[in-house]
Formats: sequence, structure tokens, C-alpha cells
Amino acid sequence: MVYCHPVEGSFCSALRDRALAALRGAGHEVDLVDLYREGFDPVLSTAERQAYLADTAWLAARVQRHVELLKRAEGLVFVYPTWWYGPPAMLKGWLERTWLPDIAFSIPRKKGEKPAPLMQHIRWLCCITTSGSPWWWLKLIRDPGKMLFVRGLRALMSRSGKVTWLQLFSMNNATQVDRERFLLRVQRVLAGVR
Repeated sequence: MVYCHPVEGSFCSALRDRALAALRGAGHEVDLVDLYREGFDPVLSTAERQAYLADTAWLAARVQRHVELLKRAEGLVFVYPTWWYGPPAMLKGWLERTWLPDIAFSIPRKKGEKPAPLMQHIRWLCCITTSGSPWWWLKLIRDPGKMLFVRGLRALMSRSGKVTWLQLFSMNNATQVDRERFLLRVQRVLAGVR
């Protein structure tokens, strides 16, 4: 589980806790990556960018724990708020620094070829998020944040894998009842994951 929110005690932290409890209650082993608590550096440095294609091993060594967790994961759960139509910069930086060539995908050898997916061991992708926008607005603009995960990352995972997308829309106007319903939905869906 990759959790990304800067404020402990936020609604996202309640989502994290409920999701963890449901998955562990269903018998799953869950490793939690809390990007803000860990002080993860999301910035891809100049040296890292210059080494991106030439020295993946050096890049992977800089985020070794994260790469090792990715390599052994059978499922990935992301818990984060949607800000400006996508994940927080911290989470986007985590993707850029850990989903590396020769780790998540192989670089095509020639123009026109597709990258080969290397995350075939991941059979389940789950995103739990909130957004200030209503559902109809995100549908109108084709929901770029959702597409990053369900099209972009998903393409690197097992072809037979499943996707679970749980989103509380209009978070800025959500009532306590709305929030509790969403927490119960997260709990019910994740408790049923086999």
C-alpha cells in the first residue's frame, strides 16, 4: 500500500486505516509505504535524469527498499487525494523514481515499438482517492488522474489482473454521512479481495 497525504488525521488517513484493516482482516500481508512520514524525496535530480536510460541499477539502488517492495508485490493499493486532476506531486515523484526502466518496463529497441511490461507479477491494482470535483466534471475532461493509473500503470502489470477504483467525488462538499458511506464501501470491497 502506497499512502500519500501530508496531514495525519485527514480523511485520507482514515481511508488508509480502514483499507489496511480490511485487507489484513481478509488474511493479506500488507507493507505500508507512507511517503510523507518516510520523508521520501520525490525530486528526480539532474544526475538521476542523466542516468535514467544508461544506469538503471544506480537509480534503483537510490530507492532500493521501494524497488524491492514493487518486485515482490502481488497487488498494489494507492491511497491519496486527487489534486489538480492527478495524484499529489509526492506520489507522482515516487512513480518517476521507482517505476524505472528494467524494473517496471523495458525500453523499446527501435522507434514504433512498445515498451515491454515487467510488472507481470502484480495481479491487482486498487486506487482509493478523493476529489473536490464532481464525477461529471472529471468524466467531461476524461479524468487524467484515473487514466494515469488504470491505463498507464495497469499496462505494465499482469494482463489478467484486476483494477478496483474507489473515489469519493465532491469531497469539498461531502457530509459526514457521505464520508462514512465511502469508508464502509472501502471496507466492504477490500474485505472481499481474494
